[in-house]
Amino acid sequence: MIAVALEKPDTDDGDPMSNSANEDVLTTAERWLEAGKRVAMATVVDSWSSAPRPAGSRMVIDADGVAHGSLSGGCIESEVIAVAIETIASGRAELLQFRVTDDVARDAGLACGGHIEVYIERVG
Repeated sequence: MIAVALEKPDTDDGDPMSNSANEDVLTTAERWLEAGKRVAMATVVDSWSSAPRPAGSRMVIDADGVAHGSLSGGCIESEVIAVAIETIASGRAELLQFRVTDDVARDAGLACGGHIEVYIERVG
């Protein structure tokens, strides 16, 4: 089992989907790399239908599973962190696809389903 520790991005304008949120993730990645940590970057490359974060949203993850940023508001983060840890170890980038049908979404209390693609790569 992987323990997940998420850091909430600090943004200048309070909007977690803004450019300043992604800049904050990049700043965190740079800081972690300078401290000698091994890290991966996860980026939403595409989304369809109902997705809480737009393409370009990012999350940085270190080899211990500490993450900063958000890709979906919590729906897929634990899976992304697990794959990012593997990516850091192997150096092999991954493209993940997450799909939720409308029926499953309604059962979970969501308005509708959606599809998110996330690219994970080791950086540094």
